[in-house]
Amino acid sequence: MADQNKPKQAQNQINIELPEDVAEGTYSNLAIISHSQSEFVLDFIRMVPNVPKAKVKSRVILTPQHAKRLLKALQDNITKFENQFGPVAEPDSSSFPPMNFSTPKAEA
Repeated sequence: MADQNKPKQAQNQINIELPEDVAEGTYSNLAIISHSQSEFVLDFIRMVPNVPKAKVKSRVILTPQHAKRLLKALQDNITKFENQFGPVAEPDSSSFPPMNFSTPKAEA
């Protein structure tokens, strides 16, 4: 009877490959989200101190249904994180997004 369960379990599994270059990740300290009737577009940006121009480092396009699932998954993970490590401090909304890193300007 255990053999009959194996094919059913295998049908419910997905094999996900994580290439090495993707596994390194892309750091982002700003996200801009826009949407149309059929999709959500998440642009992940890296801002650097004292550099007035920032580039989009990654763009993810989602269906509205998947965006909602992502929202729920993020909320669940944030709740688990805060239960383990304490509340995540939120910045003052009037200074968001941060355009000034409060670092001295580099001089040569």
